Amino acid sequence: MGRPRTPLLSKDAIAMAALRLVDGTGEFTIAQVADALRVRPSSLYNHVSSKGEIVEAMRSLVFREGGVSREGGLAAGDSGPWEQTVRAMLRRYRECFARHQRLIPLVTAYTVSSPEVMGMYDELAETLRAADVPDGQLLDVITMCDSVVFGAALDLAAPDEVWAVDQARSPALIAAIQQAGSGRQRSDRAFDLALDILIAGIARLADGA
Repeated sequence: MGRPRTPLLSKDAIAMAALRLVDGTGEFTIAQVADALRVRPSSLYNHVSSKGEIVEAMRSLVFREGGVSREGGLAAGDSGPWEQTVRAMLRRYRECFARHQRLIPLVTAYTVSSPEVMGMYDELAETLRAADVPDGQLLDVITMCDSVVFGAALDLAAPDEVWAVDQARSPALIAAIQQAGSGRQRSDRAFDLALDILIAGIARLADGA
């Protein structure tokens, strides 16, 4: 029997198998990935060195799935004002994780190193620096962006009824729940408001630099 034209194992194949497990249960083990690929666990180590490397491979896979490349970044083709660029970047960043919310706790537990993701952070840092955000506060602002994006991606998995209106006692909260709408529409509206507030805060920070 000849050797297969396509290798049975690769880093991408391992990442895809692990991502399917994470999408289903929120976790994975080396043994589970090997079982899903019908190989021995030791075979995986010819392609990855650790669980952390698989997490990074999944992070990279999700970004490529969202159309992100090291060269193009998250705002490829965007050449408008910095506010427009940041808004476009964060919207696409959110969409990268919108279908894989259960991956978020895993990726936040490991150091970012995948080229696609580092390319996005390079682009975000340069955009913010060009907007006059001080270097000493760049990572603070980037961390805020991460918090908004990950929180908004997780919110997409929320049930249509996020708050039980019959358990609310405050007239203000009852009115807010009744007017909020539900599903993706509510989540998108809240994310757009969060972006407005975030970008306004960045602008004030830059103006005071």
